[in-house]
Amino acid sequence: MAPVMGLKRPAAGAGAVVAQTVTLPAPAVRDAVRAAVRDAEATAQATAPAARVPAAAAVPVEIARDGVLCLEEVDGRRWSYVVDAAGASVKAKGRASVGAAFKAVPLQSPLPPVEEIMSFIRSYVVPEGFPHSVTPSYVPYMSWRALKHFFGGAMGVFTTRTLLNSVGVSQSKAVPGAVAINWILKDGAGRVGKMLFARQGKKFDYDLKQLRFSGDLLMELGAGIELATAAFPQLFLPMACIANVVKNVAAVTSTSTRTPIYKAYAKGENIGDVTAKGESVGNIADLLGTGMSILISKSNPSLVTSFAFLSCGYLLSSYHEVRSVVLNTLNRARFTVAVDSFIKTGYVPTLKDGNSQETVFNPPWRHEPVAIGSRFGEAFQEPASFVAIKPLFEDERYIVTYNPTKDKVYALLKDQAKPDDILKAAFHAHVLLHFINASHANLNARRRMNSNRSYQHNPVNMDFLPHIEESCKIVMSSYGLFKKKAREQGWIMSESLLNPGRARLCGVVPQ
Repeated sequence: MAPVMGLKRPAAGAGAVVAQTVTLPAPAVRDAVRAAVRDAEATAQATAPAARVPAAAAVPVEIARDGVLCLEEVDGRRWSYVVDAAGASVKAKGRASVGAAFKAVPLQSPLPPVEEIMSFIRSYVVPEGFPHSVTPSYVPYMSWRALKHFFGGAMGVFTTRTLLNSVGVSQSKAVPGAVAINWILKDGAGRVGKMLFARQGKKFDYDLKQLRFSGDLLMELGAGIELATAAFPQLFLPMACIANVVKNVAAVTSTSTRTPIYKAYAKGENIGDVTAKGESVGNIADLLGTGMSILISKSNPSLVTSFAFLSCGYLLSSYHEVRSVVLNTLNRARFTVAVDSFIKTGYVPTLKDGNSQETVFNPPWRHEPVAIGSRFGEAFQEPASFVAIKPLFEDERYIVTYNPTKDKVYALLKDQAKPDDILKAAFHAHVLLHFINASHANLNARRRMNSNRSYQHNPVNMDFLPHIEESCKIVMSSYGLFKKKAREQGWIMSESLLNPGRARLCGVVPQ
């Protein structure tokens, strides 16, 4: 069956286009389509002859009288794009033909060679858009970080040379196979230590500064053990393994805390650029320290003196590096600073002040006066105290108490507790601690004034019930104000990094 096609042909005498159905044999379909296309083009040319413009025609374009097309600025330097008179003539009255060439003309004189070199260096050590692309505390942080890496690179030369001498590389009687095996075992032990320390988990987020500084302390401890192998070469393998475990634990700490710190300095979506430039600065400083140490080591200085000097420089730089970090989240240390300032002065410190007052070194033996999310048995001494305190917190999702035998305030969380409840419980615990400390100060003053100390009393939780009641009134009226003032200073209150315990109160067993 022949195909049926609908073609538009001009009607005779009317000039209008009407649709006609034409039945054509299969071989003639292609010819019919081509004829229809030719008819359509002829009609378009007849009805609108002025609409078609040859592609090669010259369309006049308005330009400035001096031939300037536009101005452009790149990294503070301005360029002018002008019509190239050699490529095409500029017509009168500021008009040029399409196809005319243009050229870029710098509006400033070329940079001196020194500035060209500095611009090249800046492209490797500072993020694009610096200083507007980072926070103000970025410069002091990177300065101390570079100095720390300088001392670290210098220390690496001495430790590596000492290890090689201790393992026997410098001795012709050393067996190459034994040397290689000892070195591999040393590195293997370090990898095991790195893997085991990774279980710290969210502590890398909660106590970022504290772990970072502790990691640098471990790094220097490992370096000291490596240098000690020079005095005990027969104990190379166990000492080198211990040193490598310690240094790899420090490396995990440094790697895990690096990204949150760089994130705090980045403005916008440039954390990748900030990280890359920060690592570049560290590598450059490390190479400079290595080169200096190589030159110094040729004179065979005292290992003890070199270690003492480089270690002090490394730890001092690390301490200031960590102190210069400004974070807008509240972990336990910064939260303690903020609440103490609010209780004493009625004001919440700024981000810079709060971070500068944060304690960055917490030894394991340090007493923590507040515990959040503790277990019931740690907080209460006897059932009567819990029964007496419980009604005060019927409308709250936590319970706060003080255990005098452990000299610690405990905040127990209920199973319905949400992040804001945890934050409120921590705030309440610090308010209660303030009352307890004031009570202890008054009691010690009375004891010093009264020489008769024959009366001894073992306090229990219930003895501090008046302080707990008073703290409930203070929290009820001031917690909202504290949150408001903290937000005004830039602190993020929606996310709590207080690292509470996992214990939750699920209810009381019916009598």
